[in-house]
Amino acid sequence: MSASTTPTSTRRGTSTADIALIAVFAALIAVCSVSAALPIGINGVPVTLQMFAVFLTGAVLGAWRGFLSVLLYLVVGAAGLPIFAGGASGLAPFSGGTGGYLVAFPFAALIVGFTVERVHRRQVAITASVVLVAGAVAELLVYAAGATGFVAFLDMGWRAAFSAAAAYIPGDLAKLVVAAIVAAAVHRAFPALLSTRR
Repeated sequence: MSASTTPTSTRRGTSTADIALIAVFAALIAVCSVSAALPIGINGVPVTLQMFAVFLTGAVLGAWRGFLSVLLYLVVGAAGLPIFAGGASGLAPFSGGTGGYLVAFPFAALIVGFTVERVHRRQVAITASVVLVAGAVAELLVYAAGATGFVAFLDMGWRAAFSAAAAYIPGDLAKLVVAAIVAAAVHRAFPALLSTRR
């Protein structure tokens, strides 16, 4: 009897832990979006620590939990809680200069998380360099999505849009470096963090 109940209780505990982690990292993204926002940004896009939090979320939680955490952040903000950059909320940020970036965030976390999980399954240590490589690919996606948002919502040409989006890349790469170092430290301290994922 105990043998049959143990797997069920383990799955239930894992599910609870997953939900807690998803919620905690969604809150982290919200804090980094609001508390560290600089009001002046290019084309109305504030400079924040959002990308740091998105990179870290994917690198620490893995693919699907990272994706869901960022998605939860977006859903709560769209529902009206002022947790987007500059304290914005609702659907308006999705149809302005920030639109492309917001849409890309969950997929950026997914890319980083996917890479980290694959490395973990191969019994290779999750180092800062692993997160950096995955984050660089994710940053290209965010860069392209941001430029697309400029074209779609700010009536910019593609050349100007890519130039404007590129202005954020140096800062985002610096955030990626910090996120990679933090994520590697987290996985060293908690090596079983991804072990429950299949």
